[in-house]
Amino acid sequence: MIVYADCEFLIPTAHSLKEKRAVLQRMLTRTKQKYNVSISELDHQDTWQRTTIGIVSIASQKDAAERELMNAIRFLESNPEWECINISKEYL
Repeated sequence: MIVYADCEFLIPTAHSLKEKRAVLQRMLTRTKQKYNVSISELDHQDTWQRTTIGIVSIASQKDAAERELMNAIRFLESNPEWECINISKEYL
């Protein structure tokens, strides 16, 4: 089972692409290390205060894949440097 999520975040403290990328790269790296997911920035690469992240989890059971994905999303949402605007999930 494959579970995919798009997560859109607002980074109000970023006043340049350099500041945005510092926050983004730190969270992407920590998420990859902590959870069994693939994660990448998908949209708004040239926008200072917005980003869209794609996260994919693959497991033999739907529950296991969804649990891992939701744990990664909760971890991302716990970062005080940004706020989640939108999350959409798909099952493939």
